[in-house]
Amino acid sequence: MEHFDLLVIGSGPAGQKAAIAAAKLGKHAAVVERRDMVGGVCINTGTIPSKTMREAVLYLTGMTQRELYGQSYRVKDDITVGDLSARTQHVIDREIDVIRNQLSRNKVALIPGLAKFSGPHELVVDDGTGNQRLLSADKIVIAVGTKPARPPSVDFDGRTIVDSDQILNLESVPNSMVVVGAGVIGIEYASMFAALGTKVTVVEKRASMLDFCDREIIEALQYQLRDHAVTFRFSESVRMVERHQGGTLTILESGKKIPADTVLYSAGRQGVTDGLNLEAAGLTAADRGRIDVDEHFRTSVEHIYAVGDVIGFPALAATSMEQGRRAAYHAFGEPVGISQEVEVQPIGIYTIPEVSYVGRSEDDLTAENVPFEVGVARYRELARGAILGDSYGMLKLLVHAETRKLLGVHVFGSNATELVHIGQTVMGLDGTVDYLVDAVFNYPTLAESYKVAALDAANKMRAIARVTGSSQVHELPE
Repeated sequence: MEHFDLLVIGSGPAGQKAAIAAAKLGKHAAVVERRDMVGGVCINTGTIPSKTMREAVLYLTGMTQRELYGQSYRVKDDITVGDLSARTQHVIDREIDVIRNQLSRNKVALIPGLAKFSGPHELVVDDGTGNQRLLSADKIVIAVGTKPARPPSVDFDGRTIVDSDQILNLESVPNSMVVVGAGVIGIEYASMFAALGTKVTVVEKRASMLDFCDREIIEALQYQLRDHAVTFRFSESVRMVERHQGGTLTILESGKKIPADTVLYSAGRQGVTDGLNLEAAGLTAADRGRIDVDEHFRTSVEHIYAVGDVIGFPALAATSMEQGRRAAYHAFGEPVGISQEVEVQPIGIYTIPEVSYVGRSEDDLTAENVPFEVGVARYRELARGAILGDSYGMLKLLVHAETRKLLGVHVFGSNATELVHIGQTVMGLDGTVDYLVDAVFNYPTLAESYKVAALDAANKMRAIARVTGSSQVHELPE
């Protein structure tokens, strides 16, 4: 039986970083992963391919240039799935090579196969050819990730009725599509196919979408999606989906019938724990296959940790990486810095246009009776916005009305997921709006929006101070 200091099940972002962190501490580490899934869902069917597809869509449709060159502008008229998949496969192959090289460089063993527990410290790995390897470890990290949740009443065929993993393998760009579920994945794909010219209908059982985001930002996103012929059916549930010779028919509980070439079911995800034989390790899975952990990502069994999407919210590649590193450090008694509050972790939604935020929303602060002021910068007022042809983008700052600390940053438009990190840094360092007021940003850039929004918020607070006669005023130019 081969023995390791640390065994990681899963090679996604969380598993990679856990194994490499252990190796950097001088520990003998290994990662178990299926041959065709190195890099996990993130690289093969999730984050990387979907974001690469998005870039291909933006480039080939010429969407971002239409404000400058007219609404009829196109880079390519007849965009095929082959056009999209060529770029996607290139990036996937490159990222898999990067991961293999990183593991090899750090002397982390990559063991092919499916793992399951045979005891608290033991795993059996089936390589798919009938051969089994017995492994043991002092510490074990479960980083198996998730898979699309599939309602048993839905007959997925991978062509006309698909989940979020199968959608990358469509044979052609559909003329029409129903997206069931207005979560992050559903809305990202809805916006991509709408950009390709697909007539998209989004069905969501809740009364609105992406409720965790700023309401004003989501209203702006909905406006843009409707402008690209996306139809929203909120407070509606799907009774059944019928497959016919001419396509699909989605029948709602309200009696509405929606014909479409393709149906994408995006009904959440569930942990891939059913084949792990967790009982042999003394563990049980919670709802939707999730594994419960403490603040150190340790399960109820002291030497077994779980990280990444399999432990639930926030289920992001970025946070998963940090969870993996922290779990490995804790497992071997290595000091690790104080974890930043979840509030200071950015959220990025790769719709067209992008949405990103960090910190609190207006609704959050209002519900908690926190006094705040709002500062807004609109891309149409920035030279860089005009250069990019983005007139709808905006950045919003939420500032504590008394301490002047930055409480939230909400961005909508081009490069939102990059831009948000400036606000994240200020918040992480407990900074105030005055830093952004006094800072000098390159011109012309979108980053300049921080200074514009900061001045907007600070001048509003200055006006209040004048009315009340307060001397606590940060003098600003008009």
